[in-house]
Amino acid sequence: MKKLISFALVLAMALVAFAPALAEDSADVAAIKARGKLLVGVKADVPNFGYQDLGGDYEGLEIDLAHQMAQAILGDASAVEFTAVTAKTRGPLLDTGELDMVIATFTIKPDRILQYDFSKPYFIDSIGLLVLKDSGIASFADLNGKTVGVAQSATTKDALQKAADTAGITLTFSEFPTYPDIKAALSSGRIDCFSVDKSILNGYMDDTTLMLPDTFAAQPYGIAVKKGNTGLLTIVDNTIAAMRADGSLDALVSKWTLPAVDWTKVDEFGVSLWQQAADLANATATPEATATVAP
Repeated sequence: MKKLISFALVLAMALVAFAPALAEDSADVAAIKARGKLLVGVKADVPNFGYQDLGGDYEGLEIDLAHQMAQAILGDASAVEFTAVTAKTRGPLLDTGELDMVIATFTIKPDRILQYDFSKPYFIDSIGLLVLKDSGIASFADLNGKTVGVAQSATTKDALQKAADTAGITLTFSEFPTYPDIKAALSSGRIDCFSVDKSILNGYMDDTTLMLPDTFAAQPYGIAVKKGNTGLLTIVDNTIAAMRADGSLDALVSKWTLPAVDWTKVDEFGVSLWQQAADLANATATPEATATVAP
């Protein structure tokens, strides 16, 4: 508890310190204000995070976060336009400038930090395994020789392949564009397992399915903006920090019946992931590039 109180005080002081810097808008923020609308990429097929109902309305934790960002930037929580994205499309839409930010269960990874500017994590999850109850599969080891359905361009495949190599089993992967597609493949028997983050899998559980006890690779989620949009990133980070400090972020997590966030672990990732990204950048730098930037 003392750590939480101390962290809240630090965040409050940080927000005060940043206030003068935000008095004059950066070019990226000024462009959003001139447009009068925040363009956000979100998931449309992930219950409790980003889900589009039959009426076309979006709901979920990440939808609520997007409204908070619109409030912080434009003073109007409703001034946000949503675009449905997948793991495959969200990055390119940021690159082209069609989106201001992506809030779409986007796992922060060191190599991704080199491609996009990420906020500090607002949620953390881990990869899980969903199978049919009558499949006879009771553990990860039982998937030896089986086919696992994963989302295109997601990190799930790499994490499970690493785990399979360690366990000495063989997996075959089948990639799909959307989560409903993976669930349909599981139900029809075209795949043996549906794998993605556990909180996402919870939205696809029914009377025919079973979540295995195995857990893999922590998945910290962050808000991504185009590389170099540091003014926008500052507002995003400050808004998340303020929501953590006043408890409103935890309240949203609870509202959407998601597991409580372990903020101690989140803060560890908030340091280690960026250090890993810096190490990766240094390791991949060419001698020519190093010579160019040397003093």
